[in-house]
Amino acid sequence: MLIVKKFGGTSVANKERIFNVAKRCIEEYQKGNDVVVVLSAMGKYTDELITMAKDINENPPKREMDMLFTIGEQMSVALMGMAMNKLGVPAVSLNAFQVAMHTTSVYGNARLKRIDTERIKNELEQRKIVIVTGFQGVNKYDDYTTLGRGGSDTTAVALAAALHADACEIYTDVDGVYTADPRKVKNARKLDQVTYDEMLELATLGAGVLHNRSVELAKKYGVTLVVRSSLNNEEGTKVRRGSKMEKMLVSGVAGDADTARIAIMGLKDEPGVAFKLFNALAKHDINVDMILQSIGRKGKKDISFTVSEENADEAAKVIEEQFDDYEGVDVNKNVAKVSIVGAGMQTNAGVAAKMFEALYDENINIRMISTSEIRVTVLIDQENTERAMNAVHDKFSLGD
Repeated sequence: MLIVKKFGGTSVANKERIFNVAKRCIEEYQKGNDVVVVLSAMGKYTDELITMAKDINENPPKREMDMLFTIGEQMSVALMGMAMNKLGVPAVSLNAFQVAMHTTSVYGNARLKRIDTERIKNELEQRKIVIVTGFQGVNKYDDYTTLGRGGSDTTAVALAAALHADACEIYTDVDGVYTADPRKVKNARKLDQVTYDEMLELATLGAGVLHNRSVELAKKYGVTLVVRSSLNNEEGTKVRRGSKMEKMLVSGVAGDADTARIAIMGLKDEPGVAFKLFNALAKHDINVDMILQSIGRKGKKDISFTVSEENADEAAKVIEEQFDDYEGVDVNKNVAKVSIVGAGMQTNAGVAAKMFEALYDENINIRMISTSEIRVTVLIDQENTERAMNAVHDKFSLGD
């Protein structure tokens, strides 16, 4: 069997944890399996690199930031290779150039195009554990690129797909996917299984356990994911297709405070205005989530939408550049999204009403609403995020 194992930054944050990961990988290796390990940068090292960069240049070029960021993962894989060697097992560390992992050229948020697997396969044939840098790739200019937040998850799933791995295990500081963030909702419980679609919604909406792009890849290529803790031997949660999923009306509640609402007032109520707006945002790589357009009045209309908080100021600047005939722009960064997700919602009426009732009981005002077949998302004031998550979680009896 071929197993891909991905470990996040907290799992390799210090010497003790590096050796803990090394031993876990060696256990798999000693069962006779081929093992590929994907690592993130140690602990908060990426944050330290950002601080160093901002100390030199408060607005550093994205290309140079990618060049800097790759140090973190290269350090992790090299130290892990040394640890495994110390424990008497042959291992080799590889970076994005050595693999090679080809990406698009968008610095800071590149997407994987293809992975050359020959080097990895050659090393595996020599019965080595192969340790690969997560989060990074190489573009057509032979520059380093990074895959954006959570990019190491994407690296692991892409490798599992390219190598036709038998399993892809994602190790984190929690022991699976929960009905809500256990740090915010006291009676959240771990799920045994969750579907790709549910996990994709939860990941996109701030669940934080898996990155949404990694789930998209897993669904596309049929890679079964297992989310497990690097600190214990619990079974974890399987993310997969299949009908054996828990038959729950709602599988989870997610909260995301990394959001901002932008409202444009008094735009012309005519064809092409929405296209002009969202096309311009797309060209600046600004992802838009919730969208609300008012009913036109006196030839004018308002459009509100949400973006990540870090993109809010740039989005407002894009609006100023694109339009000269509007009444004003309001940027509100003190908001958060709270969502419920569940495949069972497709065939049950009244789910949204039940969620709204929970918020009403807590006297929490709803600013925007967005829905899909398996999701309902509301925008609320940020200060009410945890209270809303707990209220909704209790309303649907998701706890232990």
